[in-house]
Amino acid sequence: MKSCNLRLIKFLTLSLIAIAILLLLFIYSGLYPMGADTPHNKFTYWALETLRDRSVARAASNIKVPENISSSERLLRGGPDYNEMCVSCHLSPGKSETDFTKGLYPSPPNLTEIPETAFTKAQHDQRRFWIIKHGIKASGMPSWAPGHDDQRIWDMVAFLKKLPELSPEQYQILTSRDAENSSHAH
Repeated sequence: MKSCNLRLIKFLTLSLIAIAILLLLFIYSGLYPMGADTPHNKFTYWALETLRDRSVARAASNIKVPENISSSERLLRGGPDYNEMCVSCHLSPGKSETDFTKGLYPSPPNLTEIPETAFTKAQHDQRRFWIIKHGIKASGMPSWAPGHDDQRIWDMVAFLKKLPELSPEQYQILTSRDAENSSHAH
């Protein structure tokens, strides 16, 4: 019995070493296409999406959403920031793509549309806050934390909550920045 267990342990160890060597050879071979114009294979796409979604959910789970998240003041402050920092990737009402978004991979979500998800509204707010604050590696989504305090990020979250309901005209009104607040321009 000991001999059988020892052989099994040796076999598993050698198998793991062989898999690790093959994985390293594949990584160093340069065979995987990294161009933004070549989509990932289904397994890689699934693995990256699952890793991202689970990581953000875990990291955002303890974030406390402000009680005044839906206030008109937050909405009015968040709109101009969205228009200056986010619209080129995440679009505005009435836009389905731009020359810029056509070349992005992975494609950034169109935030003017509400995706069907199993998240509660608070979970959406937590995740939006975390993503805006910390960004997403290897996706083009930057971390806005270096130049933005939490209040300003929550203001953008407040705007995102309202964005799918806005007409192009309402969007234009809510995203204009008056001259006295132009110090926030990027």
